[in-house]
Amino acid sequence: MDELMAYLKKFNDERDWHQFHTPNNLAKSIVLEANELLEHFQFSPDAYQRDKVLEELADVMTYCLDMCEALDADPLEIIYAKMKKNEEKYPAELCRGSSEKYTAYRKD
Repeated sequence: MDELMAYLKKFNDERDWHQFHTPNNLAKSIVLEANELLEHFQFSPDAYQRDKVLEELADVMTYCLDMCEALDADPLEIIYAKMKKNEEKYPAELCRGSSEKYTAYRKD
């Protein structure tokens, strides 16, 4: 992960793009790229071009990593922390195989 983060930082440094990478701008860019990803599934959820989907996914992930840099956050650390919360919120023994919101089976 460190190597990837260094590569992205170098890429942005060489283009002087960090000036545009405010949390506000990056949040907007993440949503815009996520919408471009969603477009590939708009009319037929099973007929998509994998290579195009992966390109859009890479764009979303790149902006997410840029946001981590802008916020001085370690991507692995924040993902593990969030997953720990999800483990508590969605206990496997209660929600296995269900897509219902946690409030459907939790009483708190």
